[in-house]
Amino acid sequence: MSYLEIENMSKVYSTKKGDFQVLQNINLSIERGEFVSLIGHSGCGKSTILNIVAGLEKATTGQVILDGAPVTGPGPDRGVVFQNYSLLPWFSVWENVYEVVDAVFRDRSKDEKKAIVERYLTVVGLWNHRHKRPDEISGGMKQRAAIARAFAVGPQVLLLDEPFGALDALTRATLQDELVTLMKPTEDSSVDGGPNSGTDTVIMVTHDIDEAIFLSDRIVVMTNGPSATIETIINVPIKRPRVRRDVLHDPVYNELKEELLEYLHGSPVISR
Repeated sequence: MSYLEIENMSKVYSTKKGDFQVLQNINLSIERGEFVSLIGHSGCGKSTILNIVAGLEKATTGQVILDGAPVTGPGPDRGVVFQNYSLLPWFSVWENVYEVVDAVFRDRSKDEKKAIVERYLTVVGLWNHRHKRPDEISGGMKQRAAIARAFAVGPQVLLLDEPFGALDALTRATLQDELVTLMKPTEDSSVDGGPNSGTDTVIMVTHDIDEAIFLSDRIVVMTNGPSATIETIINVPIKRPRVRRDVLHDPVYNELKEELLEYLHGSPVISR
């Protein structure tokens, strides 16, 4: 069995007009250390899959198994980053991260918890802005805070739901690079979730083909909804570590982009 298994998942919502099936027959195996992206048109159930893996919703049929145990609800073994940041507006950036660290690491000293918060706010470039509230910082900084908060608890799996979709291109590229840096395990377990606790297994929902290729090991292409399912899974055979400039000039990148455009839009990219 793989590290994370989605088995025969379906999701049906009850509406005034009757049952509405969002997903059907979703089967996906993810190994520890993989970065997997879900891509497809709006309404194909990508976020629903993520919410079920997070334990925020229940599948109508099927199950999710993480590290040999069924997922029955939310837990600190899964960190979630949403597009809308989900920061508490009455807390500072520092307090937003500390509250989560304090809740998860009950057995840690206050100094250890502070060290965890400092580490992740420093990595995402927010340490000098730690005392500001969400309404005092930009959208990119809010997303940095949300990412720091998710990583600070050392989740086994990181779930990203269009985390950079609302940001400008430059900020999005910068945060993608910071995400790759954060995924590297730390050797200092005293300021992390434990030995070798770097988050290295990721499921990301995205509409951005370039983002999916740059970050992913595999890209799961969904069919259109309703009753969406997996159309195909595309491997990304680009070696890591990846440097953005090198990836953009790699012939494999252009081949993958053309293949994904064909699946999503039915027409290949035009070479210039």
